[in-house]
Amino acid sequence: TSRFRSPNVPSVTVITSPREKLSKCTLRFLRDRPDITFFKAAENFRFDATGFTLLAVDAPPIGPKDADRPILLLDSTWRLLPSLFNCLKGAPVERSIPDGVRTAYPRKSKLFDDPDAGLASVEALFLAQLVVGNPDLSLLEGYHWRDEFLVNVREAGFELPEG
Repeated sequence: TSRFRSPNVPSVTVITSPREKLSKCTLRFLRDRPDITFFKAAENFRFDATGFTLLAVDAPPIGPKDADRPILLLDSTWRLLPSLFNCLKGAPVERSIPDGVRTAYPRKSKLFDDPDAGLASVEALFLAQLVVGNPDLSLLEGYHWRDEFLVNVREAGFELPEG
């Protein structure tokens, strides 16, 4: 068991792009949490993702059967995401976020199209934890679009914890 893992909540590892701006990072409010480990993918960075659930687009949906694996989240703009995938070695289990939840994050790229199913990193992390049975509203503390996102989650048919 990881030193970051409590008995009931799998740990989370986040790998961020070296070009990610902290001011725009939706995970910036989670950096001091003991259950989340952050790495910056600097030059020559490698991460063994074996045994992790890697959140990825176009993979089978995450579900309760994935609850025993720690979550690996690659935090980057969509355009830079392939370079983060190249940092991984080993064999993670790729899972996507279930369809139907819209992002609340205002997208402004004029140069690149974001995937229709794409969520902000904090939204994806929250929804992944909710689906595997570890709902944690505190993940959204500090997220400017929290309330709008929670409306989107409810409208998609997900039951939210009290709080």
